[in-house]
Amino acid sequence: MKFVSVNGGSGATTFDQVILQSIASDGGLYVPESTPRLTPEFLGKLHSQSLESIGLKITSLFLEEIPSNDLSKIIERAWNFPIPLTRLENGLYLLELFHGPTLAFKDVGARFMAEALSFFLAQHHRHITILVATSGDTGSAVAHGFFNTPHIDVFILYPSGKVSRLQEQQMTTLGGNIRALEVDGTFDDCQRLVKQALVDPDINRSRTLTSANSINLARLLPQMTYYAWGIAQWQKNFRRDNEVPMVVVPSGNFGNLTAAVYTKWIGVSINKLVAATNANDVVPQYFSTGQYAPKPSIQTLSNAMDVGNPGNFVRLQYLYKNDIEAMRNDISAVSITDQQTVEEIRRTYEHTGRIIDPHTAVGVAAARQFGLRPSIVAATAHPAKFPEVIKKAIGIEMPLPLSLKSVLKKRKQSVTIPNNYQELKHLLLS
Repeated sequence: MKFVSVNGGSGATTFDQVILQSIASDGGLYVPESTPRLTPEFLGKLHSQSLESIGLKITSLFLEEIPSNDLSKIIERAWNFPIPLTRLENGLYLLELFHGPTLAFKDVGARFMAEALSFFLAQHHRHITILVATSGDTGSAVAHGFFNTPHIDVFILYPSGKVSRLQEQQMTTLGGNIRALEVDGTFDDCQRLVKQALVDPDINRSRTLTSANSINLARLLPQMTYYAWGIAQWQKNFRRDNEVPMVVVPSGNFGNLTAAVYTKWIGVSINKLVAATNANDVVPQYFSTGQYAPKPSIQTLSNAMDVGNPGNFVRLQYLYKNDIEAMRNDISAVSITDQQTVEEIRRTYEHTGRIIDPHTAVGVAAARQFGLRPSIVAATAHPAKFPEVIKKAIGIEMPLPLSLKSVLKKRKQSVTIPNNYQELKHLLLS
């Protein structure tokens, strides 16, 4: 399997170069040169497969440089937590992606990338610096996934005052090889700064840089596994007749939605895909008007999705050859307000006794709008990470898991920088 830039200005390359470079030499994001397919035989027995066997089968389609035995060990170490599919109500299911160390779906991709990158670094005998922009959970997942990993330094850029205290504590209290940079700006500013650094020749002469954002394909591709695993669980435990479920993905930077699209394209039985956004509705507006018009991000209760210029959307445009009608055949998009988010948390609690976080609530509200059942919603974070929103919605003080209680007691370690690329460059070169 080879990988090419969406911009078409660089040659095909291998996965080990993709994970090390993150962005192609022409500034574009990497995508697979072609879309492989799972065999009908494997798809026919998907319901009987384990998470690990599905992960090995799917990642093997793309990661030909890692021998099967090594890849199996990477998966076993990275995904040592459950990813259950649970019934919320009749025809509506939650794929619980928040049982990893930082209680968010990004643990899946970050931990896999850390293990895979370590494998390649050991082969190349190299030291590497990772840059990450985060609007919430990416930073904590990457920080914990790469903490104390040999030969790796991590710089995490996050918008000051625009992440929850719990999210901030998770990414700013580790120290060691993890450095947190608090940027006076938005997530889009942080993402822009990271992209500038990745292609800066001065920095690249001093450091080997890559990113652990979903702009790095090594973060995105592993996420295909949990969609296939969710479908496998649904087929085994809930399917009736020849039903095919709709999959709803709370969406910010659109890496998670892109992974779901690839899962459908490699042959996994998925009906419609729904991109559920908050008030940052650039993609829903694109589906409505045909015009893609990025704009400054708006702060919402579902802060990890506060993205005004989704970095991964160019991958979807490439995949669908900029044909909006072809994209609409597979994907729908809807915007959910903060008021609707709070109302959904309240409604879900009153009708089911379940407490869901604001990002999952955006997905559940979107599923209700479409009304197509069965529907699987990607439950992306543990509700305890958003106690203020939960209390506002249902008046309950959400009890914190032990892992979150302990992180609140630790000392925050961060450096505040202005929204200025030269400041970041100075830090990286010092």
